[in-house]
Amino acid sequence: MTKRRVLTVVMDGIGIRDSSYGNAFALAKTPALDWLKCHSLYRNLFAHGPFVGLPSKSDIGNSEVGHNALGAGKVYDQGAKLVANAINSGEMFEGDPWRRLVEILSGNKKTLHFIGLLSDGNVHSHCDHLYKMMQRAKQDGVGRVRIHCLLDGRDVGPKTAETYIEQLESFMNELRSDSFDVAVASGGGRMTTTMDRYEADWSMVERGWNAHVLGQAEHEFDSMADMLHHFRKDTELTDQNFPAFTIKNKGQKGIIDGDAVVLWNFRGDRAIEISRAFTEADFDGFDRKAFPSVFFAGMMQYDGDLKIPETFLVNPPKIEGTLSEHLIGSGFRQFACSETQKFGHVTYFWNGNRSDYFDKSMEDYVEIPSELGGFDQTPWMKAHEITEATIAALRRPDFQIGRINYANGDMVGHTGSLQASIVAVGVVDLQIARLIDVCRKTDTILIVTADHGNCDEMFDSKADPDSDWFAETDMESWPSPKTSHTLNPVPFYFYDPKGIAGYELNQDPALSIGHVAGTIVSACGAPSFDDFLDPVVRRAKS
Repeated sequence: MTKRRVLTVVMDGIGIRDSSYGNAFALAKTPALDWLKCHSLYRNLFAHGPFVGLPSKSDIGNSEVGHNALGAGKVYDQGAKLVANAINSGEMFEGDPWRRLVEILSGNKKTLHFIGLLSDGNVHSHCDHLYKMMQRAKQDGVGRVRIHCLLDGRDVGPKTAETYIEQLESFMNELRSDSFDVAVASGGGRMTTTMDRYEADWSMVERGWNAHVLGQAEHEFDSMADMLHHFRKDTELTDQNFPAFTIKNKGQKGIIDGDAVVLWNFRGDRAIEISRAFTEADFDGFDRKAFPSVFFAGMMQYDGDLKIPETFLVNPPKIEGTLSEHLIGSGFRQFACSETQKFGHVTYFWNGNRSDYFDKSMEDYVEIPSELGGFDQTPWMKAHEITEATIAALRRPDFQIGRINYANGDMVGHTGSLQASIVAVGVVDLQIARLIDVCRKTDTILIVTADHGNCDEMFDSKADPDSDWFAETDMESWPSPKTSHTLNPVPFYFYDPKGIAGYELNQDPALSIGHVAGTIVSACGAPSFDDFLDPVVRRAKS
């Protein structure tokens, strides 16, 4: 088959929904995507639940799972499902890490610390996993447990902390006894404390270290109820942005030598840095001030190549035979580009949770440094710079296969600002217009899709979508913002400058983003790979 150049664009966090109610994608001006829809093969793809390896159809997709599926060309059981199965079957508690943890703590006065996101969003964590581990710890003879809870407001409603804290308090009250001491010790919002990713802002991890390990934070409270009462005085402050805090308890403050620590998040990107802080002797992310000798285990191994952490409770999915590996083995060069916020997604996650190159001589990775925070204030982010780097690559004669990610729809969508998200979508559309022009001039097939929804559903409300909400001048009367991902399908566009007459569009209604890899293989003329799911688009039989 004749070899063709192919560029795949991932519009992170942009899903499809019929109503324009709170829908930044529908409300934005998108002339390039409108044109592309009329001049390409187009359909929707699923990007949530079992379609991408998550437990149920009520589980929203996320960027890590989405890029795993895009780059693997098939579907694997993912974090939430793996962990739930390991806990419910008892396999996790029979494993060597849990047994070692129990052996260290049983019968002594040391403490088991759980750190993680207190949420049932099922994207980074699920609070049920925490509760079952607490229950098992008591059963196995652990005497003291401290919880260091990070508050969500991102994968769940922006002001729902009360619900999760009430559940946690109730569960602790049921477990607490003369022989089992359990309490909350520290916490903070996920976007201020502990859960940084891609080394974008080590100060987040430092604040978490100070609160969890040193027992020091700007805010100290007598109880979680006092904490909520204090932070709710600021009506603009959502859960994800709560400052770091500590809770007064009798006895030791923080984490000390001989204790054990379990990080109960299962998703890797925002768990790697705090794991490094607990495990690296020559750590240089920030001044730890103290480095207690503890038993540390992650819920999963967050980076399989770098072995972060070395000790983990549940094995991650083993993804083999990825799209990149197949294409490089078939002689196709690879180009990948995004800004820091999503660079790991077009490299590590796309390549099946692999940090290293398959063949460095055949792979060109370009990272555009992200600016820190405030994405609703700068909704253009680094889209222009990503496009510039991609255009430069497209103009080179050795370009063959490329993949890029525009993070705008996801990162701005998470802020809850509809106005900024509309701008973000418009920015992405402008960049795609530029790419269409260059793809036409360089005879490059262009595939545009997304990894999950987000900015397509910005209101956490079921109000009448036909009401005149958008014309309301008093924006304070708008429905409350929704900052989480969505269950909506994502768009798929297939554009060939030579025309689409020579292609067939797969009409199967159950196609997912896992079917994109097979499409790229068929389009570029690489040898077919039976392990991949059927293509969304394939070359027509001659």
